[in-house]
Amino acid sequence: MRPTDTLKHEHQIIFLVLDAAQREAASIEASRKIDAAAVGRLVDFFRNFADRCYRARDEGHLFKAIERRGFLIEGGPIAVMLPEHEEGRRRIAAAASDMEKASAGDPQAVRAVRENLLAYVALLRQHIEKEDTVLYVMADRVLTEQDQDELAEAVEKVEAEEVGRGVHKKYHQLAHELSKAHDSP
Repeated sequence: MRPTDTLKHEHQIIFLVLDAAQREAASIEASRKIDAAAVGRLVDFFRNFADRCYRARDEGHLFKAIERRGFLIEGGPIAVMLPEHEEGRRRIAAAASDMEKASAGDPQAVRAVRENLLAYVALLRQHIEKEDTVLYVMADRVLTEQDQDELAEAVEKVEAEEVGRGVHKKYHQLAHELSKAHDSP
């Protein structure tokens, strides 16, 4: 499997949690309250899986590999991706920072948590679409077999050396739990 196929699979895991975040935002809208535990689990997933595990592979390895093959960081598709990564981090940080006030019932903080979750969901859905249909297609065209092999090895090392063994699996399990959290009556 090519590294971009692995990353596309990770997108499917992220989509499960984006759906859960959208349902949580609807629940917040209906109740005008947040479930701090539920939002905390979403924030944990987005920070540690979507950002730390996934983006370490994306930014840390794929972007560098395709840059070596002539993609410009400043003017090409990567220049679009990096600010979106930063905006996603900002949205999740904002949701997390408002959780204490929102848990205490502050209506403005409740609204802010909901709005940041929804903005993050919309941003990431569009971002993933661009990666899957543009960036990864371009990457697969320019990366040699040797590049692909080196990238695959680097992607595997992220979990072993940067994230920690078992962490990736833990977040896959959390994604499946979150995807089912609102399924029961």
